[in-house]
Amino acid sequence: MKKKNFPARTVINYFFSICILLLSSCTGEKNPLPPVKTFDVAKYTGEWYEVARTPNPFEKNLSSVTATYTLEKDGSVKVVNSGFLPDGKRKNITGKALLNDKNGAGLLKVTFFPPFYGEYKIVKLAPDYRYSVVVSGKKYLWILSRTAELSGKDKKEILSFLEENGIDTGKILFRNQESRGKETSPIS
Repeated sequence: MKKKNFPARTVINYFFSICILLLSSCTGEKNPLPPVKTFDVAKYTGEWYEVARTPNPFEKNLSSVTATYTLEKDGSVKVVNSGFLPDGKRKNITGKALLNDKNGAGLLKVTFFPPFYGEYKIVKLAPDYRYSVVVSGKKYLWILSRTAELSGKDKKEILSFLEENGIDTGKILFRNQESRGKETSPIS
């Protein structure tokens, strides 16, 4: 069997990702927004497009990011995040999510580097599961959609919700799902 060598840059990226997860999980800095009260993990499974996010180091230079959730037999959720680097190469990472609320709220914990878990809190979810707003700690936010673009109505509804709850929407970067390697752009 051939031994796999990992480039130093990959090891460093994983190390910093672990540090970030640990810091966001251990500092006690939770996002004050409550999770949605009713959450059906089976309806949440499938592919989601990352249409917007706050800047974060673990997705630096990635475009056309998707997240695919698959319900496992043990009740956990397999998480596959995928995106494209500027050179067109696909980057994937696989993790695991566990429901973190026995009352059916949209609160999960996610790991890409067991045994370290981070908060995954769904704070807004369309009734038909066409979009989702997720936070992790106070720093990270993602807007996910079942389609590559949000409708104008959905975008306005989400941004109004975030502003009403004290979230600085000026830091949110909207992604162009159709153009691999294109930079993020602030909301317009």
